[in-house]
Amino acid sequence: MTRSVYVTGIDRGDGRQVVELGVMELLTRQVDRVGVFRPLVHDGPDRLFELLRARYRLSQDAASVYGMDYHEASALQAEQGTDELVSRLVDRFHRVAGEYEVVLVLGTDFAATQLPDELALNARLANEFGAAVIPVVGGKNQTAESVHAETRNAHRAYDSLGCDVLAMVTNRVAAADRDEIHRRLAASLPVPCYVLPDEPALSAPTVAQITHALGGRVLLGDDSGLARDALDFVFGGAMLPNFLNALTPGCLVVTPGDRADLVVGSLAAHSAGTPPIAGVLLTLNEQPGQEILTLADRLAPGTPVVAVSGGSFPTAAELFALEGKLNAATPRKAETALGLFERYVDTADLLGRVSAPSSDRVTPMMFEHKLLERARADRRRVVLPEGTEERVLRAADVLLRRGVCDLTLLGPVEQIRKKAADLGVDLADSELIDPQTSELRDRFAGKYAELRAHKGVTVELAYDVVADVNYFGTLMVQEGLADGMVSGSVHSTAATIRPAFEIIKTKPDASIVSSVFFMCLADKVLVYGDCAVNPDPNAEQLADIAVQAAGTAAQFGVDPRIAMLSYSTGTSGSGADVDKVREATELVRAQRPDLKIEGPIQYDAAVEPSVAATKLPGSDVAGQASVLIFPDLNTGNNTYKAVQRSAGAIAVGPVLQGLRKPVNDLSRGALVQDIVNTVAITAIQSQTPAP
Repeated sequence: MTRSVYVTGIDRGDGRQVVELGVMELLTRQVDRVGVFRPLVHDGPDRLFELLRARYRLSQDAASVYGMDYHEASALQAEQGTDELVSRLVDRFHRVAGEYEVVLVLGTDFAATQLPDELALNARLANEFGAAVIPVVGGKNQTAESVHAETRNAHRAYDSLGCDVLAMVTNRVAAADRDEIHRRLAASLPVPCYVLPDEPALSAPTVAQITHALGGRVLLGDDSGLARDALDFVFGGAMLPNFLNALTPGCLVVTPGDRADLVVGSLAAHSAGTPPIAGVLLTLNEQPGQEILTLADRLAPGTPVVAVSGGSFPTAAELFALEGKLNAATPRKAETALGLFERYVDTADLLGRVSAPSSDRVTPMMFEHKLLERARADRRRVVLPEGTEERVLRAADVLLRRGVCDLTLLGPVEQIRKKAADLGVDLADSELIDPQTSELRDRFAGKYAELRAHKGVTVELAYDVVADVNYFGTLMVQEGLADGMVSGSVHSTAATIRPAFEIIKTKPDASIVSSVFFMCLADKVLVYGDCAVNPDPNAEQLADIAVQAAGTAAQFGVDPRIAMLSYSTGTSGSGADVDKVREATELVRAQRPDLKIEGPIQYDAAVEPSVAATKLPGSDVAGQASVLIFPDLNTGNNTYKAVQRSAGAIAVGPVLQGLRKPVNDLSRGALVQDIVNTVAITAIQSQTPAP
């Protein structure tokens, strides 16, 4: 029977979308096919389902998600009774449940639904669906005593109606009261209770949402700027010096359109990062002249300037009534929501209580989820030398919102801040260092000169070398000021890893540094090595690559079954290239008899059971290889790219192995998610101390 989780509440305004998103994240870590069912729906777009569908690549037909709309349900209940309503909803639920391994049920929203005793209806539906229940209680603007009592009452209500209550969630409580509420509920409830503080960024509307709600016209700005959260509103009226003192980080400046001085002043402050603002909203249907708009665009490219027709007072009334919503167009809010959920919810315990069936398949999304979860579990610091690169800053935004690791970004500090402000990225929780002016430069110069004295490097020469961001970042790792480094989005592979060869060096048990890619196919993860570093390894080096790759695979949850690839399988061929692979295979067997290895073997015999049954019957590896070692860089690099492009695989890497401390290289075409994954991998590598 499909295991289902029913997220419900007791009233409006509980912010349960955070919990629904968090539970979906947990379920997709565990199983490949997760369905969604909302028993009752309002007219209009379902923002949360659109977010879930976009974020988790759901293929589920939207029509199957919904039981019926509230008007139909209310009429049916009035005419034929609750039993008939429940019966029809159960029937529609089982149509979904029959297609999926687990179903997330989104309870009713208590928003003008005209349904009597809505809590009891949710409880009954959960029981009829066979779903475990997670009730959510809203605590915004309530005292600690009131929140405590309401949460206990909610648990009692669902429990008394026969529900299998997995856990209670109390959401949007005052941050100052959070720990006290959690302590009291933990002592008074028989199930876990997770208490989440109110997060202003989640309830803050984006500039795009404000523009839509107020019917505004976008005069300046790009999609990134419009996606910024308006964390505060500052209304212009004072003279410029006093007005600038009133600006707050993330605020939306609201001013009459004829106050060009305030427009230019606030954008100049944003450009300087003191403070970064969300944008400017011009009232009275006025706008500055074209020369002012041109100047504004040059001062803060991408920062939105929006004009509305209303005056300041009616505009203020509308603004204060707006509240941000999670939807597919607000990916940053989704990252913030997940970061909040993962920080305050014991996700491992909750997932264990759900008891969703574990899938034997490992999809790319499941692999990525597990990377972030493992990195977060033992938080480390990763240095990013390319601190002014847009993709790196966007990746940093995701990593910080999700609490994956601590970050140090290198580069001119004011330039990093300005670029981050233009992108709407909050770097308040990260460390920014300019190697050119850092007080660490003298110390690092001495260290590098000491390490490279045998090459004739003096302190004076070293002083210039360590100002390079990759050398500086590598020395931070060597000196224990960071746990790992990720670079390469705008630097060559040589520029990224040469400092590591010179400074960090190889592990005692590794003869060379090599690399692997995690190739995330539709239903499994394979490890390819070496596809990025060594052009033509000899037999001893090839054996070293295989042993290292097996260790890397095991570290990331892939059971290593090694295939030493060649154009010949078994004893069917001969020649120098085949003999090298055969010799490397025997070296691995001698060094590590515990490893499962086969070679030489062709790719099809390594991964396809039917071919393996013909070419190497009885092999422990053939047909089920998980670690594939290529005989040279030409073969490996071309193969990984062919599989990536032709099979639609996600290639995570290259992941360097053999170094004493983790340094990883990015492709110069790396996407934001590639950078996020590589940083998470680097953090995980640093969790295992080097010998």
